[in-house]
Amino acid sequence: MASKPTYSKGYSPPRRGRGFAAMSGLIQTRVKSAGEKRGFAVMRLLTHWSEIVGEDTAKVTTPVKIGYSRDGFGAVLTVLTTGSNAPMVQMQVQQIRDRVNACYGYSAISRVVLTQTAPVGFREGQAAFEAKPAKAKVPVTPEVKETSAKLAGDVADDGLRSALEQMAVNVLSRQGASKRNK
Repeated sequence: MASKPTYSKGYSPPRRGRGFAAMSGLIQTRVKSAGEKRGFAVMRLLTHWSEIVGEDTAKVTTPVKIGYSRDGFGAVLTVLTTGSNAPMVQMQVQQIRDRVNACYGYSAISRVVLTQTAPVGFREGQAAFEAKPAKAKVPVTPEVKETSAKLAGDVADDGLRSALEQMAVNVLSRQGASKRNK
């Protein structure tokens, strides 16, 4: 039987890992540093591109890099698209900029620059950030519609009443779906 090693006074052996670790924790710093080299301080812009700019725009565009000027007055977002889609995307540049700034939470992007590429191999050379699948809509039952109409029935303003009804439908249908899934 092997005996425990003895150590001199005041010295303890180096502590090893604490067991298994999640893979995301092991590669998170490397992915973050790779993204920061291309200017992406917020990785959400890459991973949730389709949610930020919309499904149709995300199918034909890919964010390439964010460049910061020396003055510090906003950054330039470079977006890659095919030549045939460039005119349509050019018309949406202001909308893309507004949505990306909403993602950052402040006016981080001052300009969006389009870079055109050949249609062949458009996505092959890019990082494989797949969009999260859209959540399936939960069917709304007549009982949920009736309950939501009762809840918002006392509100006099039509616009506010319809907004409250829609919110109640969303909440009640989610609660019903979560009960059915359990």
